[in-house]
Amino acid sequence: MSDTDDKREQINYISVDSAPKRFAGPVAQSQAPMMLAVFTFLAVGLLWTFNTAAVSAVFPNRDLVFSPHEGRHAIAIRIYLISFFVSFAAFSNGGARARTFFGFDMVVTFLLGCAAFDVANAVAHALIGTSLSLHFSAIASGLFGFAVYSFKLLERGFMPARIRIEHVPISQFRAFTRLACTLCSATGVAVWVGGMDLALVNWLREWTLLGGIGPGVFLLLPVLFGQLYLLAIYDVIMAKKPKFAPSISVIVPAHNESYIIEDTINAMDRAAIHYGGEVNILIMNNNSTDDTETIARDALSACKAAKGKVINVPKPGKSNALNAGLDACETEFLVRVDADTLVGEDNFTRAMPYFTDPNVGVVGGVPVPPGGALFDRARLLEVLVKHGFYSVAMGAVNGVVGIPGMFVVYRTHHPRYLGGFVEGMNGEDTDVSLRIGELGFHSVVDPKIRYISEVPSSYSHMREQRMRWFRSIYHISSRCRDLIYGSNKTLRGKFILPYMLVNSARRAMLVPLIIYGGLEWGLRFNPDSPIMWQSVVAVTTGAPAIMAIFASLLNGVPKAIFALPEYLMFRLLRAYFTLESMLSILVDIQGEDLERAIKLDVVPDKPMRVA
Repeated sequence: MSDTDDKREQINYISVDSAPKRFAGPVAQSQAPMMLAVFTFLAVGLLWTFNTAAVSAVFPNRDLVFSPHEGRHAIAIRIYLISFFVSFAAFSNGGARARTFFGFDMVVTFLLGCAAFDVANAVAHALIGTSLSLHFSAIASGLFGFAVYSFKLLERGFMPARIRIEHVPISQFRAFTRLACTLCSATGVAVWVGGMDLALVNWLREWTLLGGIGPGVFLLLPVLFGQLYLLAIYDVIMAKKPKFAPSISVIVPAHNESYIIEDTINAMDRAAIHYGGEVNILIMNNNSTDDTETIARDALSACKAAKGKVINVPKPGKSNALNAGLDACETEFLVRVDADTLVGEDNFTRAMPYFTDPNVGVVGGVPVPPGGALFDRARLLEVLVKHGFYSVAMGAVNGVVGIPGMFVVYRTHHPRYLGGFVEGMNGEDTDVSLRIGELGFHSVVDPKIRYISEVPSSYSHMREQRMRWFRSIYHISSRCRDLIYGSNKTLRGKFILPYMLVNSARRAMLVPLIIYGGLEWGLRFNPDSPIMWQSVVAVTTGAPAIMAIFASLLNGVPKAIFALPEYLMFRLLRAYFTLESMLSILVDIQGEDLERAIKLDVVPDKPMRVA
């Protein structure tokens, strides 16, 4: 891989998928820094104002809080959110009126929600003499603010049209039983440990890993997902079947991949030798301007076990290439592989036996970086946490939303039944996996299926990739919002997709939150604030570090822990790219009614359940 690594530094990848013209606009390198500067100015001004004698007499909590609360808060969260809403809207992608209405909508919606919460709290205080703590109010306000931001961006941004999602009900008893039991168990452990006076906890607080916050907050998610992970591993072990090696087709969309396409084909040929069944490789040459076609043809002719051909797809766009490959596929099973992915020797052999179970619709694995470049060590921890831990764990409750298109196996009939891969938006791989899941089929993430997937080695390439990836959650949520607002009560639609939206908002707001925490701690306008410098640092070190260590050990890659400092810094860069990605979304003057009923897409009269 050394030659490939050297060539990676010369890549400046960009395509029509980098910023779909209907839904995304350009973001200058200076746009996010200017937005952060305006945010800082607004935050300092509001913090100073609310801590003056005159204003603090009206708002004794030194925040936009309208009712009495017990205790103190670490930061004035509502001032923070108002500052973010205004500054983000000012630099979002759209005309002056659109940006103004967008900011006004977020601020007014947030203040009305906070007012309703405070009125309810004041009524409770008047009736029973007890009010909620200010700390709880701050947490609730923060979560509500994240939701306002994400859903207002979904509402006012130019987004893919809503489609009708076909849902086939299946029994969720085991999934919800598992989720309820593990959640109760994790809560019990968190409460139990939180009440203990442990020297280790004190040490973690001193070294900013807990930032003065109780250990129960950090233990809840690791214990919950740890149990789900073990249940998922049990399912993987129990699902092992005798060797199953049907003929498969491998679709590889390729746009200017001359630097790696030969390695990609050679890796698939080695996997075909190990697999033993027929492997047909379809290189979909998607408007390449380099030697991708020639190199691919030569590499295919030299294959020992696999056979294949190059198909030219002149219309640019990865989904166009995928759909052309789907049309050309002549086998029952379809493997999608990115052109910069080197499949593992046993990937086909491990993946295909799952399909002896007629309930399985999608199978994927865990991408690992090639190593040796700027972001590779941090990326290793990232994939172990996201793909090797969280995605595997969600399989235990049939809650996998999407499996990345770097390496994924489908029953060919399913993407065809769904109309192929969606074009003109980001996230076509998650879209098809999500909809196959809603047809009643199970998605499997096997942590032993590992393949090498390229990691950008330059800042510009990483920025392009992450802006494309992070924008996809909004495109998918908009296109599939029938799951969120429709009548079908599914785990993905009612819990996971909304959580992903709110989590995207949290990540976009992370860098401003760190700046704001630093202002609260450094300026000390509010002398009663309990904020410590450890609390500010813990935003980027606490839970992420614990989860990364946990995931590394469970995946049997303890050496990845040595990359923890790089990973924590990469998370900050990732948050910054999320902010830039959200700034790229085009906003309109009027918002769309997200709950509007549709009569757009025709779906079959009878639900499909047979594989």
